[in-house]
Amino acid sequence: MRRLALVLASALSLMAGACGGAAGGGRDGKLQVVASFYPVAEAAGRVAEERAEIINLTPAGTEPHDLELTPRQVDQLEDADLVLYLGGGFQPAIEKVASRRDGATIDLVEALPLEKGAEEEAGLDPHFWLDPILMEKAVERIQKALGEARPEDLAEFERNAATFRAELRELDARFEKSLSSCRRKELVTSHAAFHYLAGRYGLSQQPIAGLSPESEPDPRRLADLTNLVRQRNATTIFYETLVSPEVAETLARQTGAKTAVLNPIEGLTREQLDKGASYVSVMGENLAALKDALGCD
Repeated sequence: MRRLALVLASALSLMAGACGGAAGGGRDGKLQVVASFYPVAEAAGRVAEERAEIINLTPAGTEPHDLELTPRQVDQLEDADLVLYLGGGFQPAIEKVASRRDGATIDLVEALPLEKGAEEEAGLDPHFWLDPILMEKAVERIQKALGEARPEDLAEFERNAATFRAELRELDARFEKSLSSCRRKELVTSHAAFHYLAGRYGLSQQPIAGLSPESEPDPRRLADLTNLVRQRNATTIFYETLVSPEVAETLARQTGAKTAVLNPIEGLTREQLDKGASYVSVMGENLAALKDALGCD
């Protein structure tokens, strides 16, 4: 009898081990999906809904370029069923760990058809999500990756993705209509995050600093922008929520312009998340700020 009990216990242990090692065998049997920062995490969450646990490596209110991984986050990256991140130097710490993974790993900068015209001296502009059409393409790629990781839930992923994609197309239509007849086209921003948005809607991005929000603006660049703002009668210098507005405020004082937030949506604050803010709602706030600054009818 004792021997039979031992045999049964051993068999049950082997069965439990087999189940735990299966793909998507995380907590409650959900897929374990690690996303590098907020827009990717939201897109993955919208597509997967309850079928996956989405881990956003960048805490609320944190500037994602500066992220340093904790040992726990390294483990999460290495053990996840699927990792979604941005390469090209956007978050070097994540890119380093992701590059040595054996499991499913998607670099969305490589996966998307980012136009060659976005290449600057600092590298390829990764801020695709500020263009709703490119964000829709990212959702399609995320849907495909989730479907490959969990084929039995493919139909659910497709339905959820279709709902989100419809919202993104409606958002694009709002931007197209609202920005089609503006008295000004110059978009003076604190850093060069809005290349794709400006290109989509016929605007001209004029950044103070480069692709990284932490890069120091060149004094000559500031002088050129001062002249441009005065010549084009630009009314607004845009800054963002997760970095210091000091340089934008200085340029505004020198030119008599005002400052306003244009959110690159690299991360939301805890307050925004607690109030239910989302990618679509923050993009709506951006559109309102653009209409006011550019004198759109």
